[in-house]
Amino acid sequence: MPSRFRRPACLLAAALAVSGCASLQSSDNIFGVITPYRVEVVQGNVVTKEQLALVKPGMTRAQVRDVLGSPLLTDAFHADRWDYVFTIRRQGAEPQLRRIVARFEGETLKSVDSNAELPEEREFVASIDTFKTSRKAPPLALSEEQIKALPVPEKPAAPAAEPIGPTRSYPPLEATR
Repeated sequence: MPSRFRRPACLLAAALAVSGCASLQSSDNIFGVITPYRVEVVQGNVVTKEQLALVKPGMTRAQVRDVLGSPLLTDAFHADRWDYVFTIRRQGAEPQLRRIVARFEGETLKSVDSNAELPEEREFVASIDTFKTSRKAPPLALSEEQIKALPVPEKPAAPAAEPIGPTRSYPPLEATR
């Protein structure tokens, strides 16, 4: 190859290699087949609709901590504010970000604010479930028909009556002659 074509060919090859590397870093898979491992990042406290319903103004800080857990952020400059932040990034699931702010007056809860609609516990579990196969979960409760079909438990036999009074005879303490 003549030297006048060698330099442009090298530059073209370098440009293609660099652009190829950049496109591989920005995509989720390589050639549509290989998916690189992504670290699952979970930070903060999961707060569900059921938990938030238990928190009422007038509760103490300890009671709020019992229901929601320890706050992710407590600021020394804003001692009357607790921030509950939850983020999750999982491969195959939508990233989630929720913020809940609890404001206190002294030791009692004044208000609780949320930046988004909180999911119910079942909705949250379904949103992070990344299994591609359908799983058959058993029902958690019996129907009325299933309850009626259950065998009637046998009544336990009545316990034997306990004797009243002393049941043992002891020898006398002093020998009799």
